[in-house]
Amino acid sequence: QGPLVESGGGLVQAEDSLRLTCAASGLSLRSFAMAWFRQAPGKEREFVASIDPNGVRTDYAESVKGRFTISRDNAKGMVFLEMNNLKPEDTAVYLCARYRIMWGRMTMSADDYRDWGQGTQVTVSS
Repeated sequence: QGPLVESGGGLVQAEDSLRLTCAASGLSLRSFAMAWFRQAPGKEREFVASIDPNGVRTDYAESVKGRFTISRDNAKGMVFLEMNNLKPEDTAVYLCARYRIMWGRMTMSADDYRDWGQGTQVTVSS
């Protein structure tokens, strides 16, 4: 296991909900923007959501706005992704990532995030 570990994925039906958790081990998240990305087979890694170090500002991909919510608990070193009204096109491996520098600006580019988890599979059946 690496410094970031995702959990909470699974096989669900369309319109179901899931809550993903990203837990840090030996790595501080407190002063870093965090993000969730996803990658489906044969596709590039895609930005899903990001959150600033204080948990005040968030940003979402258009495809998940209104359905997904990112949050964090700095005291516990965790980041969450609440996913509602899931669709088959949400099927992917979901990965959390830590921004490359402290207090860095949130971005949608995977290149700006340095530390990654291994991912958790989310499969949505129709």
